[in-house]
Amino acid sequence: MAKRSAGILPYRKSADGLEVLLVHPGGPFWQKRDLGAWSIAKGEYGDDEQTEAAARREFAEETGWEIDAVLQPLGELRQRGGKLITAFGAEADFNASALRSNVFEMEWPPRSGRMQSFPEIDRGEWFGLDMAREKMLVGQRPFLDRLVASVRREPDLH
Repeated sequence: MAKRSAGILPYRKSADGLEVLLVHPGGPFWQKRDLGAWSIAKGEYGDDEQTEAAARREFAEETGWEIDAVLQPLGELRQRGGKLITAFGAEADFNASALRSNVFEMEWPPRSGRMQSFPEIDRGEWFGLDMAREKMLVGQRPFLDRLVASVRREPDLH
């Protein structure tokens, strides 16, 4: 059975249009990568956890922020490696520079015998849709289109 991940794509409305919060993976392999390397905040979950609960938990673990807003389903995408990602949109606003991610350990440098700790996410940033499309992993870009369609269907309560 393929691994499954769930995550949240926060968005906010600005004078320049819709902006989304993307996160950059931490660790030495991603350090110098930028375009096509950013992602939604997400993580794996098992059969014993509901998808929406997993998305909220993973978002909190990777960013340090809790989202209390109603989540808008953005569907599923299968990544090249076979992992199935389920995403949700949520209107929210965070100070991206205040992101606090959990950490993981790995042997670094390779075959050195030394274990080092790295943040799962080394930074987050708000991007307009055009820049988000360039920064985001190719396999996750359809979530942007789905988010835009979802936001357009929202009733204007102002």
